Amino acid sequence: MIKDTIEFSLREAEKALADFLASEETVPNMSAAVEILAECYRGGNKVISCGNGGSLCDATHFAEELTGRFRKNRCPLPAMAINDPAYMTCTGNDFEFDDIFSRWVEAFGKEGDVLLAISTSGNSRNVIMAAEVAEKKGMKVIGLTAEGDTMLKRCSDVCICAPRTPYSDRIQEIHIKVIHMVIEALEKELVNNK
Repeated sequence: MIKDTIEFSLREAEKALADFLASEETVPNMSAAVEILAECYRGGNKVISCGNGGSLCDATHFAEELTGRFRKNRCPLPAMAINDPAYMTCTGNDFEFDDIFSRWVEAFGKEGDVLLAISTSGNSRNVIMAAEVAEKKGMKVIGLTAEGDTMLKRCSDVCICAPRTPYSDRIQEIHIKVIHMVIEALEKELVNNK
């Protein structure tokens, strides 16, 4: 029984990855995201990332890989995930939960910066509001979501969409692969084109 569950889950993950790779939008959108990030860093700007639940963990992972080290030693790249629990609960209490990301972007975002907005549904109101504020500030928005006509896809400069699956864990597994591949390509782009 346990073995069957594990094998089924692995096959399901394999199919999601194969479907993602088969999409004609996958590689061009990931390439466009890397170009946006490289332009941001060449301009002396920063990346802000956000998401809810597991997507917040992915947003944090993205920021720590940029400021820390991915595969090789390099200068840290300025990035911050909106993940401060004191700030988030303060803003949620004083305003609304929908405001927790947008107020941070309003406070710290500036023209030339990039927002990585992650939502498995593509319709998380607090993530959408952050993207809307980012656009008003002249920031680029990279969306990371699932396929379909979502609010996040509509308000992103480029959107990388995992196959829509019955459960968000399969979508999140694609998202972490995207994060790693984008950072790998970004590092090569910045190092090779100094």
